[in-house]
Amino acid sequence: MNAPNIPPPEDQNDPAGMTRRQLLRHSAWFGGAVVLAVAAGEVVSRVAGSSDALPADATLRFAQISDSHIGFHGPANTDVADSFSDALHRIDALEHRPDFVIHTGDLTHLATPGQFDQVKQMMTGLKTGHVFTVPGEHDSIDDAGQKYRRAFGSGTRGEGWYSFDMKGMHFIALVNTLHMSKLGHLGTEQLDFIRKDVAGLSSDTPIVVFSHIPMFALYPSWGWATDDSVQALGLLRRFASVTCLNGHIHQLFTKTEGNVTFHSATTTAYPLPHPGDGPAPTPVTLPAGRLRHALGIREVGYVRGRHALAIRDERLG
Repeated sequence: MNAPNIPPPEDQNDPAGMTRRQLLRHSAWFGGAVVLAVAAGEVVSRVAGSSDALPADATLRFAQISDSHIGFHGPANTDVADSFSDALHRIDALEHRPDFVIHTGDLTHLATPGQFDQVKQMMTGLKTGHVFTVPGEHDSIDDAGQKYRRAFGSGTRGEGWYSFDMKGMHFIALVNTLHMSKLGHLGTEQLDFIRKDVAGLSSDTPIVVFSHIPMFALYPSWGWATDDSVQALGLLRRFASVTCLNGHIHQLFTKTEGNVTFHSATTTAYPLPHPGDGPAPTPVTLPAGRLRHALGIREVGYVRGRHALAIRDERLG
C-alpha cells in the first residue's frame, strides 16, 4: 500500500525485561540525538555529536523526529514549540536534503485540534518532500485517535497504519498506542495487515518498521514494550534486514536481535529517566543550559546492497 500523500529479542520471553546491568551495558547513547542513513543497504549508527557524515553514496536518506509534545507546559521544558522548531531547522540544515521525515508519535501532548494544527503547520515548512507520522498515546488521549486521523490519517488503513516503498526499501508504519492497557498493542487486524503487506516482497528487501512504543521488551514495568511484537516480528523473520524505529522513551537506545535492529529516538520536548531510575517515567528537569543536550534529531541513510542502515544522531545543544 502507498503511504498517505506519497507518489506511487532479547528473546522477549521475560516479562520483567532487561536487568539493570543489561540496560546500563546498552545505554551509551542515552541523552543524544540520532541520524540514520542507508548506504548500499547498510544502516550505520554513529554517536550523537560525531563529526562523521553519512555515506556520500547513500541511495536514500531520511530524518526521524519524535515526541514533540506540542501543548506541554512544565518546568522540564517551558517552550516545547521552540525546541521543536529548532529540530525542524536542524533537519533543513542537514548537508543532504532528506527524501522524507518520519515523526514517531506524541506529536501533541493533549490531542486537541489546535495542537494537531500547530504541529501540521510547523512541519509543513520542512524543505523535504514528505512527512510521515504515527500516533503516540498522547495523540489519542480521549478518542482512540480520531482527531489524530482527521489531521494525519489520510490514505491510511484501519486505525492509521500503512506502508510504502521508496528506492528499494519497504517501510511499515504501525500503530501500537490505541488498545493498550499498559504495554503497546497491535492487534489481530494489524498483524494480518503486516502478513499480507510483505507477502509479495523478496526476502532481500530491506524493511523499516516505525512505531511509537518499542517493538521489544525494553522496560515493560513502565510500559516500554509491545505485547504482541513477537508475532509481528515473526512475520518479518525471512527478511535479511529489518530495522525498527520508535520514540516514546525520550532517549537513545539500540540493540540487535538476529535480523532485527532496534533504535529508540530521543525527543524534541523533554527527557525521561533512564529505565529503573525512579518509580515512573515522568519528565526530568535538567540543570540550566543542559536541556538541549538531551534533545535532538536522527538522520538515516541507506546504501543499496548493504544490510545495515547508517545512523547519525545530532543534539540540539
